[in-house]
Amino acid sequence: MKYINKYLEYLKVVKKYSDKTIESYYDDLTLYNEFLGNSFINILDIDYDTVKEYMKYLYSLNISKNSISRKLSSIRGLYNYLVREDMVKDNYFNRINNPKKDEYLPKFLKDEEANKIFEVCKYDTPINQRNSVIIELLYATGIRVSELVNIKISDIDINERTIKVLGKGSKERMVIFNNHTKKAIEIYLNDGYHEFNKLSSGYLILNKDGNKLSERYIRNIINKLVTKAGLDIKISPHTFRHTFATDMLEDGSDLMTVKELLGHESLNTTSIYTHVTNEQIRKVYEMAHPRAKR
Repeated sequence: MKYINKYLEYLKVVKKYSDKTIESYYDDLTLYNEFLGNSFINILDIDYDTVKEYMKYLYSLNISKNSISRKLSSIRGLYNYLVREDMVKDNYFNRINNPKKDEYLPKFLKDEEANKIFEVCKYDTPINQRNSVIIELLYATGIRVSELVNIKISDIDINERTIKVLGKGSKERMVIFNNHTKKAIEIYLNDGYHEFNKLSSGYLILNKDGNKLSERYIRNIINKLVTKAGLDIKISPHTFRHTFATDMLEDGSDLMTVKELLGHESLNTTSIYTHVTNEQIRKVYEMAHPRAKR
């Protein structure tokens, strides 16, 4: 693991990757290292046959093609680093292509489902105020849950209705929120926030001890609100991100604007939401067009 640990340190210190991203790299590379160990192969002495055997091994795990692609990308990154450091001469993983990605349509909330969740968001207690802000921000901005938990009060311009968020790769971007969200934030900051802010941490979303809320706890909050709303669905914080993108496109936003708001590096990543809206268009057509109903 010596070379893997050096690479992970490089990703953390030089590339400024987030802890969550580095954890994913660690998992991918540990699996690869265990495969090499079981085959008595030194990480610096692989050849193209090793790559082909590892591909077979990944397929034997019955994991998704997307997961296989991610694991291969992690290993390519490792060997690109080792080539630059003159520890190996060639990156054999650059000779293979990732499997074609599994196509899927992101899960998003229907209007009636989203409305039911908002209906159970109350402002009568500090906890309810905080939880309402969580839901409002996830839907209004489309931010990732990892971005949400790291928002500081100083990142928010309440009058301009903007928030500076730190996204993947430590890239900053500005997101916009609506007047409903502004009202929720103001209520929380003027009232319930003082109950949580025991450590003067500066973070917006806090737990009862005054520390920033964990991503897992936010998932629990969402699950409880879904149950309270009487909905028989399973969603995650990312579902609100999918819903944000889908609703923006269905209401006429252009793809490039949605890309920037979501913080995507590639337009291809954002374009999956056009498939969602196209599916919705088809459903509406099938239900509404006289000859389609026959």
